[in-house]
Amino acid sequence: MNNIVFWFMSLMGPNVDRFKVGDHVGVGTYVNSCQDCEYCNEGMEINCVKGTVFTLNRVDTDGTITKGGYSSSIVVHQRWIPDSLPLHLAAPLLCAGVTVYSPMVRHNMKQPGKSLGVVGLGGLKHMAVKFGKDFGLKVTVFSTSVSKKEEALSGLGADNFVISSDEQQMKALAKSLDFIVDTASKDHQFEPYLWLLKTFGAYVLVGFPKEVKFSPASLSVGMKTISGSLAGGTKVTQEMLEFCAAEKVYPSVEVVPIEYANEALERLVKRDVNYRFVIDIENSFK
Repeated sequence: MNNIVFWFMSLMGPNVDRFKVGDHVGVGTYVNSCQDCEYCNEGMEINCVKGTVFTLNRVDTDGTITKGGYSSSIVVHQRWIPDSLPLHLAAPLLCAGVTVYSPMVRHNMKQPGKSLGVVGLGGLKHMAVKFGKDFGLKVTVFSTSVSKKEEALSGLGADNFVISSDEQQMKALAKSLDFIVDTASKDHQFEPYLWLLKTFGAYVLVGFPKEVKFSPASLSVGMKTISGSLAGGTKVTQEMLEFCAAEKVYPSVEVVPIEYANEALERLVKRDVNYRFVIDIENSFK
């Protein structure tokens, strides 16, 4: 359950001045960092040089083990994120949302009229499509399954759908994309996608396949860029939440009571979810 993000009601320490008791605070994929290195000072705690303390099954600075959603409470520094959205919509943004939003803004994808390819249709990918459309990009979804076509085009509003295993469809898009966001974690070929990028195109990998292989020519010809990315620090996360609130860009979720958690996990294994389960903790215990 380490991909599920939780929100907790805050209790204040004596030196807290950003919140009051009863405020909602966002706790994403990590709960602590050194708060003093060059990256932490820039609000990029996910890249802390001394190591980010992730929300689940990590050793915190006080020696305790983080337990994520299994915790009865979580203690975080006040630099963490205040609430600006309905909780059931905000929670997935703190994981899937910021994971794609962060590299998309870092690579300057807010350029209406340019073209974006999104690889892999799941929790991350559906947010990449939604952000891309709101940025004014022409979005192409790549999938190995034709069953995803209606979902991508009608459900998410993508402009184009391509079966990635169809060589003719892939060749037809050669040198046509400005950006690609690859959310797939299964092993797959990278070179066919790199040849779809225009000169100076950017390829961003946010999935975790076992290995990445491609010929140097597919990257060097056209002077393309390939990069990886994790979630995001507090600065870009706050920016994303404000953007989503203003633009009404929300994740697609299914809210379930805590009693449904085991069945939700079984459905996750079967990929039977569009696109995130959110456990309604507050109403589950009324």
